[in-house]
Amino acid sequence: MPEPISPSAAAGAAAWNAIGGAAGASTAGAGLAAVVVMLMTPPRSKAEWVVGLISTVIGSVCGGAFVIEHYGLQAWANTFNGLLSLIGLAFACGLPAWSVVRWSFTWMLKRHGKDLGEVIQDAKRDFVQ
Repeated sequence: MPEPISPSAAAGAAAWNAIGGAAGASTAGAGLAAVVVMLMTPPRSKAEWVVGLISTVIGSVCGGAFVIEHYGLQAWANTFNGLLSLIGLAFACGLPAWSVVRWSFTWMLKRHGKDLGEVIQDAKRDFVQ
């Protein structure tokens, strides 16, 4: 005989299905990635924290969606284990976003006060071989 389900659990399951399991998986992965990168390399200011959070979430959601679409993994959203895998995928896609943003801001802050021509010369020297 199956175990009875509580009304709150049924409501939670209905809400999960209403927003879409894949959307929930992506959100969970993005949130976890943001927490991990913020703990590993704490932001230097409140502004950097906000930029890092936004970048990590967008990297998780958009990067994860790109990888899912590119490799045709949409069918994974039909099973619980597949959703867990999609959470991990979204998580992994968000981790590099914080690093790239932090490196970019560090590079730009070193050139604070220079005019545009000097910044362009620095960029050519640093990035164009």
